[in-house]
Amino acid sequence: MSAERQIEEIPIADIDILNPRQRNRKVFQELVESIRALGLKKPITVTPRPTGDGKRYSLVCGQGRLEAMSALGQTRIPALIVEASDEDALVMSLVENIARRNPRPREMLEAIRVLKNRGHEVAEIARKTALDHTWVRGILTLLEKGEERLISAVDAGRVPIATAIEIVRAGDDDAQIQAVMQSAYESGALRGKKLLTVRKLIEKRRLLGKAHQKGGQGRHSTRQVSSSSLIRAYNQEVERQKLMIRKADFAQTRLAFVTAAMGTLLSDENFINLLRAEGLDTLPKPLAEKVRVTGIET
Repeated sequence: MSAERQIEEIPIADIDILNPRQRNRKVFQELVESIRALGLKKPITVTPRPTGDGKRYSLVCGQGRLEAMSALGQTRIPALIVEASDEDALVMSLVENIARRNPRPREMLEAIRVLKNRGHEVAEIARKTALDHTWVRGILTLLEKGEERLISAVDAGRVPIATAIEIVRAGDDDAQIQAVMQSAYESGALRGKKLLTVRKLIEKRRLLGKAHQKGGQGRHSTRQVSSSSLIRAYNQEVERQKLMIRKADFAQTRLAFVTAAMGTLLSDENFINLLRAEGLDTLPKPLAEKVRVTGIET
């Protein structure tokens, strides 16, 4: 790749996008308004591609700026022109997508996949993208294992990439997967609704496979629904129901004990006077109703 670089104003119509990305409409509109108000702060980067009827350019970096200028009715744009092969230009574009602020997880995953498919080794990808070597290897594992459900969840922001990678490394070992989720919970990566969402995703992944048909598009799951898988799913649901029944029975026993104990305590005038003195002479309504069944007035 040549180190020679120069900035020129070139026709937008002569620029081809090598590595197109889908744009977040809100973020894009903010970019348009920023350029409208302040102008273009940074030129795009292109590489020339001479053709038989003139010169064209391949976009290396700056798709958002290019499209924003076009949306504002501009026909020319300042561009940093570099000499680069198709391979080098594509790598530069992918690396720029990863290096920019807050890249979408799927964009980062796809960029690393493309680099790997073009023959770049893990160490080289890590060096080019300034990402951790182990991290890159984990992302490639996520892609190579066909973890469509996890990839979709990562892209939607429901599962952190690090947690998804650890889930894949755990394989089908339920104990290890639970340990991963426990660690993510303790670190604060998975809390509240997000934790419940991941639990449901793990269950679907276990029963229905890794592939996921999203929005009515994409590949169907290649895992066939067999009688054995249905029986396994049925047995797992039966065990879950049994566990819920055991928990309910235990709660009922504890409640009966508390009710009986409170009935005994509330028959002691000294205890009642103590509660009144401390301002604790009322009970939660459900418990009070159960205690009243014994004939004790609170």
